[in-house]
Amino acid sequence: MNESLNIADQELVLHRHPRHKKETLQAWDSADEYLINYFTENELGKHIGEGEQMLLINDGFGALSCFFQDFERTVITDSYLSLSSIKLNMQRNNCPEHNILLQDSLQSFPENVKVVLIKVPKTLSYLEYILQQLRSVVSPDTIIVAAGKVNMIHNSTLQLFEQYIGTTKTSLAKKKSRLIFSLVEQKEIPEKEVALTWEIEKQQWKIHNHANVFSRNHLDIGGRYLMDNLPEGDFTKVVDLGCGNGVVGMAAAQAYPDAQITFIDESYMAVDSARINMLKNFEEEESETARFVVNNGLVGFKPRSYDLILCNPPFHQQQAITDHIAWSMFNDAHFCLAGNGELVIVGNRHLDYQDKLERIFGNCELVTENKKFVILRAVKMD
Repeated sequence: MNESLNIADQELVLHRHPRHKKETLQAWDSADEYLINYFTENELGKHIGEGEQMLLINDGFGALSCFFQDFERTVITDSYLSLSSIKLNMQRNNCPEHNILLQDSLQSFPENVKVVLIKVPKTLSYLEYILQQLRSVVSPDTIIVAAGKVNMIHNSTLQLFEQYIGTTKTSLAKKKSRLIFSLVEQKEIPEKEVALTWEIEKQQWKIHNHANVFSRNHLDIGGRYLMDNLPEGDFTKVVDLGCGNGVVGMAAAQAYPDAQITFIDESYMAVDSARINMLKNFEEEESETARFVVNNGLVGFKPRSYDLILCNPPFHQQQAITDHIAWSMFNDAHFCLAGNGELVIVGNRHLDYQDKLERIFGNCELVTENKKFVILRAVKMD
């Protein structure tokens, strides 16, 4: 796996975060390279005057943040792991910290921006949210260039740029990536709420979902299956690990009324959605005891501190399909569970989670299964 990006007279050493021993994926892609080469070949830096800056949106692991280290810039992402990667890769490449501001997706966009570089996100609704926020801070002389894999740029993608920014065209494809150029035009922008609210009839909950939340317009069937198969017990400290919009943790709050529920996700929008949903659907005392944490799993949490961890683990990181996030979650859970504490997960039948859990915990029980999912339970032995 290549760790050195040699481009436009710079050499950067870049790692994905969290790191693991058998990493096969590099920390940048051809879309990063295309953006950097276009910027340098067309000398876009000349458009950034004193007191003005670049805006980098969705930098995955820091390739853009590190390459443009000589410019004043703000970086915006919804991913805690991306922010962590950017910080670590900046340190690795001795990048100065005085001229960069790292922000999460729910913070206000800066207004003194002259060049905007965007990595196109996988979720169309999140792209629409980005363009909405961007529209309010750009002017006709702002340069906007986006990049993404060819298979991620569709007519619907370009239509959003046209709708919110202005006339839009694309480049030729290089190494399976493409650029998008959008001219800022004076136009009337329709007001639209990108966040969605829908109801879970069984519990009569109204569920709020920010633009970048997994399964944001309906109840995820894996999550529903886990909600319907929670373990029986007198649990007092419970974690919804990888909480998304928080519905599994909310089901736990209902099933274990004396428990403190901790909602954890690496997406800022997910954790804020979970917080809103607890406030909307539970009494004030119940929602006040809940904790909401944006984090890389349970990294940094105290050992032997929880008696139940519930998890619907992801099997991808950004666009890459990988099981190392789930593996990391299971190891974290083992570390943070008290003696006889339980990890209960839902997973697609074809994923080999049972073997992983048996290797980590020394045991794994199949609780129930259907045609698509399994519910597995592993117990932390004293």
